[in-house]
Amino acid sequence: MDRVGEAGIQRWQVRVFSRATEPLMAELPKLTPAVSPGVCLPPPTARRAGEPGAPQPMGSREVVMHKHIGIVAASPEGAAICYRDIHRTLAALLGDRGHPRITLHGEPFERYIDAVAREDWHGIGELLLRSARALKDAGADFCVLPDNLMQHAVHLAEPTSPIPWLNMTDLVADAVAGDGRRVVGLIGTKKVMRGSTYQTLLGLRGVKLIVPSDEEAERIDRIIFRELVLGQAIESSRARVIESIAQMARRGAEAVILGCTEAPLLVSTDNCPLPMYDSTQLLADGAVRRSLGDAWAAAVSRAGAGGASAA
Repeated sequence: MDRVGEAGIQRWQVRVFSRATEPLMAELPKLTPAVSPGVCLPPPTARRAGEPGAPQPMGSREVVMHKHIGIVAASPEGAAICYRDIHRTLAALLGDRGHPRITLHGEPFERYIDAVAREDWHGIGELLLRSARALKDAGADFCVLPDNLMQHAVHLAEPTSPIPWLNMTDLVADAVAGDGRRVVGLIGTKKVMRGSTYQTLLGLRGVKLIVPSDEEAERIDRIIFRELVLGQAIESSRARVIESIAQMARRGAEAVILGCTEAPLLVSTDNCPLPMYDSTQLLADGAVRRSLGDAWAAAVSRAGAGGASAA
């Protein structure tokens, strides 16, 4: 088609569009509220500048796109607690505005349980990788795994993962060492307490690790797998776990790591005989920090809150 023909079609399209929109344009004065020139009506939930959650002007350096958080739900209960903790950290820093997107994905829980029983860590790594791919497809920029036991398989998923992982055990070890602790206790599944992950990470930072006796470790392991992962908090089990922590305190522990994401169902700052490092809360705080990026420091300053540490 020559240029003359194209120009004629364009003029025809403009005339048709103008005729089609004439009725709507005539109704616009009726739909527009009567507001004096230069006056802007604020929304009902408007906040003053500087308040948590207040919108920032477009020219502000704080207008940023927060990173999308992905949660890999190996343990459904642990993932739910982590999601809650992320939200509470965001609420403390930002109020009810400006939160990042959060997406959760989990493979059937029984597949993880069966793989652990077989000690099939490569199989667990594949399950983690499936979730990472699903989270990537949903738009997540990075992912977290709120499960201390399954952390052993993260390094198997990372090489081919489409998004980076935020490692929970590293965050815990950094927090412990950052507070100058020299000796800490650990509560978790038997494999976590007897495994080398925390022992190695803490040892490299000059921290000695104390764990419960073999008999106590068996009891705690049963409590976790038969109760906590199912969301059950039984008082006798609460007393058992707290007594185990007290025993480690008598052996010289200065603080205790809750190396089980479901442990907060039983242990809190109100009943714990030692300062505690809640691995789930530390992971949640780390996820928020990575999501907010450069805006983290400003949000903490406004909220008057410090970084994650022992409770």
